[in-house]
Amino acid sequence: MEFYERVSGARMHAAFYRPNEINLKAISSFLIEDIADFIKNCFITLSEIHNSLTYNKLWKQRLVNIGSISYKKSLDFGLTGVMSRSTGIKRDLRLSRFETYSNYYYLNFRSFLGNHGDSYDRFLIRMNEMSESLNICSQVLKKVKYVSSYQENNKKLTKKLFFNKHELSDYINKNKNNYSSMEELIKHFKSWSDGFTVKPNWVYKSIESPKGEFGVTIISDGTNKPYRCKVRSPSYQNLQMLPYLSKGHFLADLVTLIGTIDIVFGEIDR
Repeated sequence: MEFYERVSGARMHAAFYRPNEINLKAISSFLIEDIADFIKNCFITLSEIHNSLTYNKLWKQRLVNIGSISYKKSLDFGLTGVMSRSTGIKRDLRLSRFETYSNYYYLNFRSFLGNHGDSYDRFLIRMNEMSESLNICSQVLKKVKYVSSYQENNKKLTKKLFFNKHELSDYINKNKNNYSSMEELIKHFKSWSDGFTVKPNWVYKSIESPKGEFGVTIISDGTNKPYRCKVRSPSYQNLQMLPYLSKGHFLADLVTLIGTIDIVFGEIDR
């Protein structure tokens, strides 16, 4: 959250990503060094958690065979993410040749599977995924460091030096925008206020979020506003499994079930 705030000024809703680009100007050498320190310290913390919990007798008693899901039930309920991979379903959008997105194609990382579909499997997968996330961060950090150093060394190429006022006025005349005249300004305002029309059709696009498959469906009816927009949030989808998972267990096991399903109630209570 601190890194989000440093690059965009927002802790929860980061403004780092932009349509078709990234705000690389917000990246400094201090930020890169701090993220590298965080990655190193987080590996140490994950190792401590692993040593404390993974083979702990009490921990395994509370998680093993608690909230087990079968391969078929996972498909019937439309589960995604860790919930489905814990049953052995090999589905990760980042590793899919046809559904991958962003720059995951250029990164080297793994996805993890379970066999029993119980809370212990989900715990192990999430632990491994956190370690793999740090691995992804390390790879991205090296690429960003290269881009930042290239920009720093080539700043002189982007600077424009004006030797006299005639050269400056020529530059301004060549680079006039839509705000140079009242007619163009009104035309520009109308264009952006009305928006653009999209041909009647529909599209669905999803990403592999930490909770599962997060997707958006947009249906167009040929106007400048979408006919329908449906957001598929993974927490809302996975929560429907709770009544099925909790059958035959104790009330105290609800804490384990809700924790390993990894529900965000802000996603559900929309």
